[in-house]
Amino acid sequence: MRTRGFTLLEVLVATLIMGLAVVGLLSAISTSMRNAARLTDYDRVAMVARSQMDALLTTRRLPELSILEGKYAPALMGGTEAGWRARVSPFEMPPGRGPGTAILERIELEVWWMAGEKRRTFTLDAFRRKRLRESDLAGMGKQPQ
Repeated sequence: MRTRGFTLLEVLVATLIMGLAVVGLLSAISTSMRNAARLTDYDRVAMVARSQMDALLTTRRLPELSILEGKYAPALMGGTEAGWRARVSPFEMPPGRGPGTAILERIELEVWWMAGEKRRTFTLDAFRRKRLRESDLAGMGKQPQ
């Protein structure tokens, strides 16, 4: 007479299939957690970069053609070392420029942070209108035309 139930081989195959499914699931969860942490870093950096760019755009007397730099407090960047670097340069200059001429300035901002041993960067560009002053022309090494 035959008893009902599973054979040892059937139980081993079912256990193997279940084990593979669990390993695959744990791997997918681990990858998702890493991606979420990385995206959180980028989101934080994007907010900080936009805030820094707003501060640069509202500062009227930024030195032309020079590099501005600063560092962020580690608490602001999730405990990692981070900083920024900006450059202001003329983007469009009319040929007959002189004091009072409207020009377009470009502000390039790079925010960097350390992710483990790697240095990561996030870059923003912005443009604003400006009226040339005598000091701007002298600082660019050009005389009014």
